[in-house]
Amino acid sequence: MSDLLESIKRPQDIKELKPKKLMQLASEIRRKIVETVAETGGHLAPSLGVVELTIALHYVFDAPKDRLIWDVGHQAYAHKLLTGRIDKFHTLRQDGGISGFPKRSESPYDTLDTGHSSTSISASLGMATALDLKGEDSRVVAVIGDGSMSAGLAFEALNNAGHLRKDLVVILNDNEMSISPNVGALSSFLSRKLTSRPATRLKKELESFLKRSGVGENIWAVLKRSEDSLKALLTPGMLFESLQFEYLGPLPGHHMESLIQTLKNVRTIPGPVLVHVLTKKGKGYPPAEHHPDLFHGVGPFDISTGKPKSSSKIKPPSYTTIFSRTLVRLAKEDPKIVAITAAMPAGTGLNAFEKEIPNRFFDVGIAEQHAVTFAAGLALEGLIPVVAIYSTFLQRAYDQIIHDVCLTNQHVVFAIDRGGLVGEDGPTHHGAFDLSYMRAIPNLVIMVPKDENELQHMLYTALMHNGPVALRYPRGSGTGVSLDWQLREIPIGKAEIEMEGPDVGIIALGHHVNTARNAAKELAHYGIKASVINARFAKPLDRDLITEIASKTSYILTIEENSLAGGFGSAVLECLSDNGIVSVKVCRLGLPDRFVKHGSQKTLRKSVGLDVPSIVDSVRSMIKSKETKLVNSAKVSKLPVSGAVRK
Repeated sequence: MSDLLESIKRPQDIKELKPKKLMQLASEIRRKIVETVAETGGHLAPSLGVVELTIALHYVFDAPKDRLIWDVGHQAYAHKLLTGRIDKFHTLRQDGGISGFPKRSESPYDTLDTGHSSTSISASLGMATALDLKGEDSRVVAVIGDGSMSAGLAFEALNNAGHLRKDLVVILNDNEMSISPNVGALSSFLSRKLTSRPATRLKKELESFLKRSGVGENIWAVLKRSEDSLKALLTPGMLFESLQFEYLGPLPGHHMESLIQTLKNVRTIPGPVLVHVLTKKGKGYPPAEHHPDLFHGVGPFDISTGKPKSSSKIKPPSYTTIFSRTLVRLAKEDPKIVAITAAMPAGTGLNAFEKEIPNRFFDVGIAEQHAVTFAAGLALEGLIPVVAIYSTFLQRAYDQIIHDVCLTNQHVVFAIDRGGLVGEDGPTHHGAFDLSYMRAIPNLVIMVPKDENELQHMLYTALMHNGPVALRYPRGSGTGVSLDWQLREIPIGKAEIEMEGPDVGIIALGHHVNTARNAAKELAHYGIKASVINARFAKPLDRDLITEIASKTSYILTIEENSLAGGFGSAVLECLSDNGIVSVKVCRLGLPDRFVKHGSQKTLRKSVGLDVPSIVDSVRSMIKSKETKLVNSAKVSKLPVSGAVRK
């Protein structure tokens, strides 16, 4: 590690560096990011692409007095290194370490907790308005990617910003390289010259003079139209100009002097300004430059080859992979099936669908609300849309799920990936709330498979069911069970008995059915004989089975990887209450009423009590020690349950 990066303890330390030193600093930052992410995993390519931009922003603006907001936060690693976190950077995304995203509790330089896209302009406008009302002269800068700009929220904010005319700088980080270098270079030259302090002052004075004269108003209008026409001809800024933003760019995003000079000019321009910057995703690390999509978010990898670090243990295919294979197979048999994603074809597994059946695949960009209502339109015309979106991102389309799909009972299948704890990406990405926010919606069936084999049967069932279905599954590998070739429909609302025992009923949902089985085996060593129920459906519940279990035991434990508030356990309690069953003692295990930190899935599940030892402890604490001794010598009885599916 060079002394230069080590010497940077706060952004003010870079302000005395000369341009050559700044470029050296950029090189050292890239090396540090690559070396760290190779060990911890993380969002590599986005952060590599904005190193010069990050340095220039901190060189020109005075954070934290000036507010810097990073949309999504995938690109914030250089920012973290420049704001006093170099000594902790090796803990990136690790349990007890620094977050992979901006986090206000972590540093005063992190202005906004981020993790979801397209929020930066709205938040920045709110801050700029507040600063204006308080009479403070701080500037607010939002850095947003071209992908995030596709979301409706970003344009709602742009529209409002143009109306309010507050001092606001929006940096459009365009890493798609869709504009030719020649146009970018010419536009960069025009932007630097036309936005310098003398040029800006001259424009204002000329405008004032002409408007005071008798015929000047018309002359100024002609001149302004000429300037606008030139900009529209030479740059893509016409859209932003129409929203009342001063548009500058496109600028070369890796040319330090150009960035610094333009940003210095921008500081003096009143009102909303949009600076269009062209960057290269993965800049400085060839494997990430050549395959930026693969290095957007990566696990640990070998720096010399860019390949993932090998594991001696062969893992079963992921739930996402099984979903993808099954959907492609079924779509080839049924031409009515179409697939929709919101800018996540690889993450949701729909890239395979795109390759096999491209004319029925739709990537709508970062626009979850549109994705859902678009699906409703397809369903209204008799197609069967499958909308594959991460749980945490589907939250953004809640109204559309209710109003456009479920209200009219449309046959739309929501493939909810990353349900539950996702690991190192932390609280902005945990799928902690979907069971709670979807359980209250009429007409919606909610399925949660115990393993990858049941996932494929549930997807088949969802496609056969005439109405809206949410199919929720976790991130990561399956359990390794064998896969049936012949797919079958699962009776809607029917649970399955995995194990039988008289002392406690463990009703588990999703992949924690396997955890419950293992816990039941451990409980047997303490003389506690447990029933294990695979609930399969969060809605509708198998009420007959639940009440039957409650009538045969004094203890029920529910397990889910969702918020306990309004989740599956709450549904079981409601069922018991509705049926007048109050004598049974119920313990609910799930996610607590707080945002769960980042860390490995295994570590996090242990921390919230969703591992085998925690389940065993919970059951034992329900059953008194005296009763435990009595049970130890009792003969195991079978529960006479009617109407339930037995394994």
